[in-house]
Amino acid sequence: MTDTESKSMTEISPIDRIFCAVDTPKLDDALMLADLLAGEVGAIKLGKEFFTAHGPDGVKRVADCGHKIFLDLKFHDIPNTVAGGIRAALRLNCAVMTVHASGGPAMLEAARDAAAEAGAKRPKIVAVTVLTSLDDADLAAVGQQGPAADQVLRLARLTEASGVDGVVCSPHEVALLRREMGADFALVVPGVRPVWAGADDQKRIMTPGEAIAAGANHLVIGRPITKSDDPIGAARRITEEIAEALA
Repeated sequence: MTDTESKSMTEISPIDRIFCAVDTPKLDDALMLADLLAGEVGAIKLGKEFFTAHGPDGVKRVADCGHKIFLDLKFHDIPNTVAGGIRAALRLNCAVMTVHASGGPAMLEAARDAAAEAGAKRPKIVAVTVLTSLDDADLAAVGQQGPAADQVLRLARLTEASGVDGVVCSPHEVALLRREMGADFALVVPGVRPVWAGADDQKRIMTPGEAIAAGANHLVIGRPITKSDDPIGAARRITEEIAEALA
């Protein structure tokens, strides 16, 4: 995340608020989308599916299309292992990287310190709270204390206390976290679907305009753009909706 992305809510442009999720094992498809979307989104999010198939070289090729990279590998391991993973990824010059907040304070601090080794070019670290595919029943099934909003706030406070930049949360926790965590805590929000797109496998969703109005910094949006017959047009429709929410 660059200096632009560290600015206040009103100073981030509508385009820069969109992190487009491009998770595919097909490199040609990823590169085609990256080329199409250059200048239309704030960053490309690459996750486990793409990274497992193509590794660091694939990340570099997408970045070479003119994009900032949100590397979404959701590190969750013992502190030394997570620090090593973050440290190994620094050479990719990613803007944002993810860890799991439930890894605990020592792991979060290790991730923070490893990222800091990059100095002024360090990636921002954001911690995943509760996956947007989970609801209260799912949390109970894995032994986590719900409701989901309470668990998200608990993990956000742990993240802030550990010196990490912000969290990944569903749209429905944005207003709560913005109120409780203040203006400088980064909120990266998946589970966002325009009214003209389906919900797919997300359970706790909201429209882009609603999420921005609630206080989100950045929206992670994949299939409404990447599966569209007109990805550029879809990205621009979302940008317009965000701009309207900011007006």
